[in-house]
Amino acid sequence: MKTKKSQQKSIPVFEKLRKTDKTHNEYWSAKGLAKVLGYPKYSLFFKVLDQAKAACINAGQDAFIHFEDSGPIKSAGDDLQRNNGDIKLSRYGCYLAIQNADPDLKQVAMGQAYFATQTRLRELDQQNQHKNLKIVKERRFILREQLAKRNLQLAGAARKAGIRKPADYAFFQNHGYRGLYGGLDVKAIREIRHLAPNENILDHMDSDELAANLFRVAQTTEKLRNEDVHDIVDASSIHLAMGLKVRKVLEDTGNTLPEHMPVVEDISLAEKKDKEVKERKYSKRKTVQ
Repeated sequence: MKTKKSQQKSIPVFEKLRKTDKTHNEYWSAKGLAKVLGYPKYSLFFKVLDQAKAACINAGQDAFIHFEDSGPIKSAGDDLQRNNGDIKLSRYGCYLAIQNADPDLKQVAMGQAYFATQTRLRELDQQNQHKNLKIVKERRFILREQLAKRNLQLAGAARKAGIRKPADYAFFQNHGYRGLYGGLDVKAIREIRHLAPNENILDHMDSDELAANLFRVAQTTEKLRNEDVHDIVDASSIHLAMGLKVRKVLEDTGNTLPEHMPVVEDISLAEKKDKEVKERKYSKRKTVQ
């Protein structure tokens, strides 16, 4: 029985076989893998590769990705002819090959344990990334909804301040954006982001930018209410000041300034795609049941 220390020395050999191509994609040489696993002849490994490909296809995966140049052919031998005696295996392809290798070979058991662990770690990492992405998406939807409600409240406060004409309200709104965006008004923000005139700039903002604008709108609304403003000039000055205040907070905390924040996909399209994905998952579960 091998000690834990000797196992730690032998396991990394599978990682040492790992190579990267010109586009930085990792791969393993089937010929190198067969040698490490203890196959006396590479030709004895052909059947293992055939079984691994079959398992890959049965799992619903694309064999072209995990066994490079594996076209619609009958056996691994044909691949070997085409690839000068070798096949490039992805990490998953390598895992499948080892799972189908001769269990009586000592290195096979170690390889199975190693790649099973590595594959599981990658699955968990992908799950965490998906979970984090889901949280970020949900946060964006919530902030956009809150901002829409707050903008209605701001419009109400502006009406009480005597701002009723659309042109006057646009003038008032632009003062808030100028304060927050370093002098840029709505038109200028739309232009630097290459958005069409009919596109709402708020719908292309990510969570951090939406949060900054939510703070601006909320602060302005409260200020207008508390000071009982009844003049468009005074109201616009307050909005400008609140925009500058939020910008100062971002500057002092070392955060990215709003005009430099990323432009993201229209939230309505993102919401539609998210809904379609959920519906497909629900339909798939229903079919299985």
